[in-house]
Amino acid sequence: MAVLLWVGGVAVALLASSIKVLKEYEKGVVLTLGKFTGIRLAGLRLVFPVIQQMTRVDLRVRTIDIDKQQVMTLDNVPVNVNGVVFFKVRKPEDAVLKVQDYEYAIAQYAQTALRDVIGGMNLDTVLSERQKIGDEIRVIVDKETDQWGLDVQVIKLQDIEVPNDLKQIMSRQAAAEREKRANIIKSEGDREAAKNLAAAASTMAKSGGAMQLRTLQTLDGLGPTSSNTVVMALPVEVLEFFKVKGKKV
Repeated sequence: MAVLLWVGGVAVALLASSIKVLKEYEKGVVLTLGKFTGIRLAGLRLVFPVIQQMTRVDLRVRTIDIDKQQVMTLDNVPVNVNGVVFFKVRKPEDAVLKVQDYEYAIAQYAQTALRDVIGGMNLDTVLSERQKIGDEIRVIVDKETDQWGLDVQVIKLQDIEVPNDLKQIMSRQAAAEREKRANIIKSEGDREAAKNLAAAASTMAKSGGAMQLRTLQTLDGLGPTSSNTVVMALPVEVLEFFKVKGKKV
C-alpha cells in the first residue's frame, strides 16, 4: 500500500511538473534527449520531465544598453559614448541553438560596431549626426545577428561626452561664431540704411520743395510741448530773397 502511494505521488509530481503554460508573447524551444524536436506555441503545453527540456523565448521588442566606452574619433578626440539597442527575436530556435547567450552577444557586437563607426568620423560629425551613426551601427549589427534569429530594429546613441577642456574651446568658438554673425547682420543693416538715405537725399535734391516739406514734418512730429526748443535754419531760397531785396534798396 505504501509503495502504491509512493508511486502515485511520484506520478502526480511528474505530471504536475510536465504542465507548462506559455504566454501569448512567448514560444518554447523543446529539446528531447538533447535534440531539437519542435516549437511550442502559447497555451497549456506538456513537456515530459527528464527526457525533455523547454526554453522560453520572449518575442516582444526588448532593449539592451550599450555600456559607456571611450572611443577615439578620426581627428584623435577621445569621446565617451553609450547607447541602447532595440531588438526582437525572430526565430526562437536559432536564438537558442546558434548562440549561447544572444543578449550578451548582441550587446558585445553593438559595442564593437559603435567603436568602428565612430572611429571613422570626425568629432563634428559625431556630435551632429547621431541618427546617421545609429543607422550605420544597426545595419552592421543586424547583418551579423540575422543568423542568430534576431531582428535589430533601432540603435540610439544616448550620451556623447567630450573632455572638459575641449568643451571650453567649443564654447568660445560658438560665442565667436555668434558674434561674427551679429556683426555681419549689423553691417548689412547699415549698408541698407545708407542706400535708403542716399535714395532719399537724391529725391529731395530733384524736388525743390521736398526739403521744406521734410522740415515741416519734423516740426509737426515734435508736438505741442512747450519744453521743446527748436533752432531752425532758413532755407537757401529765403536767404536769396532777402539778399536780392537788400541790393534793390
